[in-house]
Amino acid sequence: MAKTNDVQSHLPLTPAMFQILLALADGEKHGYAILKEVALRTDDKVRLSAGTLYGNLARLESSGLIVESQKRPETRFDDERRRYYRLTEFGREVAVAEANRMDEALGQARAKKLFRKPRLA
Repeated sequence: MAKTNDVQSHLPLTPAMFQILLALADGEKHGYAILKEVALRTDDKVRLSAGTLYGNLARLESSGLIVESQKRPETRFDDERRRYYRLTEFGREVAVAEANRMDEALGQARAKKLFRKPRLA
């Protein structure tokens, strides 16, 4: 993806990209913490491989949606090999736009009665 400030040009996000942006929405994380958070938040329904994660981190960073953080935890709590990432303001705008896009699609599915209500016994 080319670096551009046009939110719509980044949509739709891949599911992996969206999950990564969601993981970073509440603060900085290193790669392994992102993997763990996505698996935990999705009750293991989404499990990103290391290859998928790091390829997407590179794409998100080159697109300006995330940046590598220069802040580090205290040395005793850190591993110098870790790279920490944070969501940019533009990345947050793109994540919100994607969530809105999905919400609209879900509304259309409901309007078409795609989801059947369970029958009561």
